[in-house]
Amino acid sequence: MAQASEEAARIRRESEYHDRDADNFDPASALVDESFTAVTAIANQHFLRQYGDVRGKRVLDYGCGAAEGGIYLAKLGARVVGMDVSRGQLDNAEKLAAFHGVKIETRLVTDTRIPADDREFDFIYGNGVLHHVPLDSAVPELARVLAPTGKGCFMEPLPYNPLIEVYRKLATQVRTEDERPLSWDQIASLGRNFDVVEHREVWFSTLAVFLKFFLIDRVHPNDERYWKKIITDAESVRWLFSPLQALDDRLLKLVPPLRKLCWLTLITLAGPKHAN
Repeated sequence: MAQASEEAARIRRESEYHDRDADNFDPASALVDESFTAVTAIANQHFLRQYGDVRGKRVLDYGCGAAEGGIYLAKLGARVVGMDVSRGQLDNAEKLAAFHGVKIETRLVTDTRIPADDREFDFIYGNGVLHHVPLDSAVPELARVLAPTGKGCFMEPLPYNPLIEVYRKLATQVRTEDERPLSWDQIASLGRNFDVVEHREVWFSTLAVFLKFFLIDRVHPNDERYWKKIITDAESVRWLFSPLQALDDRLLKLVPPLRKLCWLTLITLAGPKHAN
């Protein structure tokens, strides 16, 4: 009973925060195409390779916010359902879909259960959402709603890089109080509900872009979200990002322990372990 009450309070805090964040939304300024096509959009480009052809596929945009990711997939022909605890963000998702000339379905999440049928989705897309939810209840639900041959892709922050920890301490106004980066052990625990758990780490030396934003551009993390700024400023930082990304591709293969110090882990889940 106490656990259910605690979870209800967490959902309320998350929904209130994201409802406030949904105010004054401008569909014209939302980064739908750019979040997949920008030179810095390496996470979403990786996911597109994982998914393959999404035409006609049923896709869950889990913790969708304004559903920029889901809407891009809908533009590629997917049948998308966006889910979130924030009604305000779901309203924005519907506005944004209309702006881009596609339709998506939205569903409000009100408790630990995903409002979906068993095995309903071919793909699941998650952009920075697993570190906002209790994995013990969320991950079995993700396995339940994913088709046996389906695949889920999630980008999540890691807790180990000191530079990112400094960033998080500075960016107090643009984070919810309940979110926590995923640990190595938590990633391994996903194997309880999925036969396949793969992860690739990105943004190691490329984090120099964050230093540029802070030390040269003088942009405080509370004034502008860096995870969004890497997309809006992609062309202006290409000169710095591209050679460092090429370095990361080699360095992280040669020295695997450095992967732990990356900003993001890109998780692919497959083989859901269904109850029956």
